[in-house]
Amino acid sequence: MTVSPSVVSELSELSGADLPLVGGKAANLGALMAAGFPVPDGFCVGTAAYRAATAGRLPGDSLDAPIDAPIDAPIDAPIDAAAVRAAVLAAPIPDEVAKAVRERYARLGPDVPVAVRSSATAEDLPDASFAGQQDTYLGVVGADAVLDAVRRCWASLWTDRAVAYRAMHLPGTGGADGGGDGLALAVVVQRMVDARAAGVLFTADPVTGRRRQAVIDAAPGLGEAVVSGTVDPDHVVVDTATGRILRRTAGGSGPFCLTDGEVRRLAALGDRVEAAFGAPQDIEWAVDPAGTIWLTQSRPITTLFPVPVRSTPAPPGPVRVFFCVTLAQGLHRPITPMGQAAFRVIGGRFPTLAGFPPASITAGPGGFSVAAERVFADITPAVRSRIGRVLAARGLDVMEARSAVVLRRLFDDPRLSVTPGSGRIGLRAALRVVAAVRVPVGVVRAALRPSAAVRSARRAVERIERAPLPPPGAPVAERVDAAVGLLARSFPAAPRILPSALVGFAGLGLAWRLLRGHVTATEAETVLRGVPHNVTTEMDLALWDLAEWIRADRPAAAVLAATGPGELAARYRSGELPAVLQRGMAGFLARYGRRAVAEIDLGMPRWSDDPAHLFGVLAGYLRLEPGSGGDAVTPDRRFAQGAREGEAMVRELVARARRRGRLRGALVSVGLRRARALVGLREMPKFVMITAVARAREVLAGVGAELAATGTLATADDVFFLDFDEVVMAAGGRDLRASVAERRSRYRQELGRRHVPRVVLSDGTEPEAVAGPAVAREAGTLLGSPASAGTVTGTARVVLDPVGAHLEPGEILVAPSTDPGWTPLFLTAGGLVMEMGGSNSHGAVVAREYGIPAVVGVAGATGELTTGMRVTVDGAAGVVRVVPA
Repeated sequence: MTVSPSVVSELSELSGADLPLVGGKAANLGALMAAGFPVPDGFCVGTAAYRAATAGRLPGDSLDAPIDAPIDAPIDAPIDAAAVRAAVLAAPIPDEVAKAVRERYARLGPDVPVAVRSSATAEDLPDASFAGQQDTYLGVVGADAVLDAVRRCWASLWTDRAVAYRAMHLPGTGGADGGGDGLALAVVVQRMVDARAAGVLFTADPVTGRRRQAVIDAAPGLGEAVVSGTVDPDHVVVDTATGRILRRTAGGSGPFCLTDGEVRRLAALGDRVEAAFGAPQDIEWAVDPAGTIWLTQSRPITTLFPVPVRSTPAPPGPVRVFFCVTLAQGLHRPITPMGQAAFRVIGGRFPTLAGFPPASITAGPGGFSVAAERVFADITPAVRSRIGRVLAARGLDVMEARSAVVLRRLFDDPRLSVTPGSGRIGLRAALRVVAAVRVPVGVVRAALRPSAAVRSARRAVERIERAPLPPPGAPVAERVDAAVGLLARSFPAAPRILPSALVGFAGLGLAWRLLRGHVTATEAETVLRGVPHNVTTEMDLALWDLAEWIRADRPAAAVLAATGPGELAARYRSGELPAVLQRGMAGFLARYGRRAVAEIDLGMPRWSDDPAHLFGVLAGYLRLEPGSGGDAVTPDRRFAQGAREGEAMVRELVARARRRGRLRGALVSVGLRRARALVGLREMPKFVMITAVARAREVLAGVGAELAATGTLATADDVFFLDFDEVVMAAGGRDLRASVAERRSRYRQELGRRHVPRVVLSDGTEPEAVAGPAVAREAGTLLGSPASAGTVTGTARVVLDPVGAHLEPGEILVAPSTDPGWTPLFLTAGGLVMEMGGSNSHGAVVAREYGIPAVVGVAGATGELTTGMRVTVDGAAGVVRVVPA
């Protein structure tokens, strides 16, 4: 096999376009040199040399494979990384490559010390840096030593750490075996800098996320010690906009290794590199004895959360505040483009009612923003308004307590001081909204006739369910307009229900005040156990009833227990399940098939589209043995027992109040009975919008099927990776398949993102990261917000996605957040720990109704707790403790 000598190239000859041939590190160095930045000269041994040297030596390779072909086809069997590494180390370097390396090394000068570094095709990319996963050799002298270091760099592609990293960060490139379809390694050989000091520069703060704030770690000598963490470096933070040094911490006992002037020059140089690459950079650098700064590497900072971008330009101001709407709604995963478009329509209704309509119904409000495929809202006007501060903070206190803490800290930021006159503007807007959604009417009706409020709420759902829509054969534009109109109508309908639930909570608050000193928080919470009219708990209990019906039919139960959820769903669609299973699931889907996990995303399949998740939950229910006698062991009995306890507590508290006066007793009775009658309606406003979202999805799914049939789209589901206007364009002949493919790729990447900030500023700062933990805590103790009283000890089960989750009865469910699609898992959970939420968030409300101890708003719970840990959840104190082994 022959290899062209051109596979060994000068770094100055390379650019970003050469990445498949020379890897990320070399391509970036070439781009730096082309932009005029100081980079030590050197050369790159391209990926073709690696492929030629390893041809026939890796699993799946063919000796006849061309050297520029992808490395191997996908491999089914797991790879023995140690064996592959040994095979690479034993591989001879092709003669042509060895000759070219010797010639290029000679050009650097006789016996010049060089650095030999890996440059993989999956390295230094915007999505995954792969920093430190392959090997680096410093101070290499002599051509033979360089060739040996090249071979060792090749072998480092197959270290255990590199294989594990690829399996985690590059799903689909060989799977868990850590292989890589198309993965290959190039090697960079660079002249060593005689470094007086060296280190790492981040052009944005990697901890807080703040852009234009350089963070420098520096140490005397070579920078490898800083990169590897074997020294305690000097630490400097610089405001690159002004050149002001904000913080400086000495790493050792000696003087700082960089002068103030060198720090500023380095920060300014990093700022120019960031501008050249168009993104914040992680840069390795060195300063020689003459004071010249050399750049030895630059890669994107992959850990930064992207800054939200408003749908319209931001008004003048030093900084904007963005709040993650989808995270607050229990959706940690990304949202599809069509889901984002639906949010624009529904979200635009609020400013319209307030007197600030968007440019068009599909444009959404000006403050609508998207980052990392999550929906954010620009809440700067609320933060800079006295009325807005009170409403936003108090609302979040009960809905998402940790966000309230983060938000209140921003009130002290001088850049976000209250705007003069904002109170009057906010008050006028609030009064317009109150009038538009008929708040006074709703409050009076709920207070005087709770049953009428319940009927009104159910009628709102029925109006959305029965709203006429164009038939499948109608023009696409007409059908899309109808779907948009249905979404728009759902917003006024939804908030008109909210006052009824608020009357219920107000009734509980009234009773609390009148009983002050004569009631505990746990007793007040008991009043809300097993309340009626909650559409989510009704759904969950209906699913439990279905499980009990199946349990009574042994053949159906045996099929459910022995068959995987995916196969059960396929057999259901073909009508091949046992009659009890087939009819039971059909009946459940007829009532609740429009619901789903992540149901606020219009692009997500409904349960009627794919009931596999429900079959998995039903199988889990069968593992929970029914209780005996009258014990409230099973969920239905537990819920009924909770309702009895709630009613009994109402009678007890009313009796206490009467002992202090007849009028007080009457008022407490009214307040508590309104609470039990109306608090369950809390879930109904969202259910109205979800119903509209599901019906709009049915319309768009039909359009997608038609566009796929004509070849306009590759698949019917591609329609959900467009927005409303683009669907009409596609129907008119516009080819949007490339856009769909790019969006699908980005969406898949975002599915793996673990960290999503509650709040982020327009300069990239994550306020929660700046402040650190809300409160100090002991080792093994996590603090959050009390959500549902009770104490339980059990085995933790960390679940990031409920689809396919396996939760044994009695396990403690640990989740980032939850929405109604998660709540079927609550029926078998022994307790709940959630990173998001407040005392009246969705997960907290449902946990209380089922009598499950719950703590919410526990920062970092899914990282600090692991599946299999024994934990104690104290729902009254808001504490989670790890039980020592």
